[in-house]
Amino acid sequence: MTTPRGCFLTLEGLDGAGKSTHVLGLVEHLRGRGLDVVCTREPGGTEMGEALRQIVLSRPMQLETELLLMFAARCEHLRTVIEPALRAGKWVVCDRFTDASYAYQGGGRGLGAERVGALEQWVHPHLQPDRTWLFDVPLATARERLARSRDLDRFEQEGADFFERTRAAYHERARLHPDRFRVLDSSRDIEEVRAELIAQAMELEQAWREGRAGEKA
Repeated sequence: MTTPRGCFLTLEGLDGAGKSTHVLGLVEHLRGRGLDVVCTREPGGTEMGEALRQIVLSRPMQLETELLLMFAARCEHLRTVIEPALRAGKWVVCDRFTDASYAYQGGGRGLGAERVGALEQWVHPHLQPDRTWLFDVPLATARERLARSRDLDRFEQEGADFFERTRAAYHERARLHPDRFRVLDSSRDIEEVRAELIAQAMELEQAWREGRAGEKA
């Protein structure tokens, strides 16, 4: 009997939106529900991906090089982590995925959605997240949170115009894919945002379990 496919969840948003904090809360909740969950991130998720992450976040490079490195890390991540986990019936929770490339490289860097889309069609033409949460926050709030949290990497040091373009590109992705995206107002209290995230995740889990039962029948 074929193992029912797992569920692929991604969390997106500007740096400082609180996304990474909510990744941990979501994974904890899902594991508490008895689900086998793989928690990962992009760029990263593999030994090669983490090495490329350090390069991308710290070294200046051509814009096209940056985009290609993101997809190189993503290809390795997909083939060795994400796709095998989904085939095994596991849930995958990923901190960023290809929507981040549309937002940061396509929007923020100004490379455009067409180039990102061409790489997406090459690397994962038939795979999209089952659900993507966009943690949306005003730029001023995101910058304030970052300033008091840690040293900033190469992306986080970009100016306001870059992040306004990035945020606009994220909103365009949500507009184009309303069935997949859920936009959360991340300027609210952390617990309030987490409660909304968990409620939506539980609805998704229920639908997944019902579909899984149907596949086994």
